[in-house]
Amino acid sequence: MSEMLEKKSLTRPDPEVSEKKPRRRFTAQYKLRILEEADGCDKLGQIVVLLMREGLYSSNLSSWRKQKQKGLLQAMSPQKRGRKQKERNPLSQQVARLEKENQRLKEKLTKAEASIDVQKKISDILGISQNQEDGSKS
Repeated sequence: MSEMLEKKSLTRPDPEVSEKKPRRRFTAQYKLRILEEADGCDKLGQIVVLLMREGLYSSNLSSWRKQKQKGLLQAMSPQKRGRKQKERNPLSQQVARLEKENQRLKEKLTKAEASIDVQKKISDILGISQNQEDGSKS
């Protein structure tokens, strides 16, 4: 076994370098953590130190800030497991309220039309001219 360790230590690493480095992928949690750290930097040069330590560019911070403002980072963060609750349309409450009000006004209109019909019939029975009720005299 010691011979294997000696052989491994004596063998040289492969000098072949791959053509292209694989692209890094950042999770939403990582992006949010870095943004919090960057926002906490108050002294000159602290952001530069942070970027160098993490191997990032300032363009990463600016694009991540834009994503955060649009709410994309929260959308990418892990969601609760289990049954998903029904998503509600923000306008659904307003639509329901307006439909209820519309129904109420329709009922009120039918009652008003019925009372007008009754008034017309009474005026016909009593022989009262309807033009006098309107205030127009002929």
